[in-house]
Amino acid sequence: MKHNYRPDRRTLRTRRKLNTAMVGLIQEKRFDDITVQNVIDRAEVARGTFYAHCTGTEDLFDQQWQAFNRMLAEQIDWDRAGTESFIPVTFFFQHLQDSQRFYQALVRSRKVDVIFKSGVGYLSRNIEITLNERLKRRRVAIPIPIVANYLASEFFALLKWWLEAGMPYTPEAMDQMFHRLINPTIKSAL
Repeated sequence: MKHNYRPDRRTLRTRRKLNTAMVGLIQEKRFDDITVQNVIDRAEVARGTFYAHCTGTEDLFDQQWQAFNRMLAEQIDWDRAGTESFIPVTFFFQHLQDSQRFYQALVRSRKVDVIFKSGVGYLSRNIEITLNERLKRRRVAIPIPIVANYLASEFFALLKWWLEAGMPYTPEAMDQMFHRLINPTIKSAL
């Protein structure tokens, strides 16, 4: 039996405070220099409250990143897959463009490669879950885990290139180019 657990308002408020504190601290100092005490002071929560939500700063950051990838996967419009823009590239690229200070802080902390690698894993798993639900027992040309990994890998590879190249194209242009590249493959795979 699957339970649909929804956290209460207090839990959501605490999570929001912890997340906001972490984002602010990352922009101010290297990630490795951020302590649990820094986070609880900034979030104005008790140490026990912090540990009720996560095991440390790495865990807090990882939870945020997993949630962001889950949200990204939920925004995919599978009815348009293979024919139109169906992955929210514009949204995600625009978000990073608007958060350049945060991204530069991650670069300083040497976390970008780790984040992108885990992003591929998280996004791939979320895509795989969704496709398995949508395509129950339907035969596909390429196994779903491979399609999911392909989409996630291509998304993060293009994002990394764009950021390292200094964002030479608009998020909208990147969305168009990304979908021109992947739609033929997705159309033949599914």
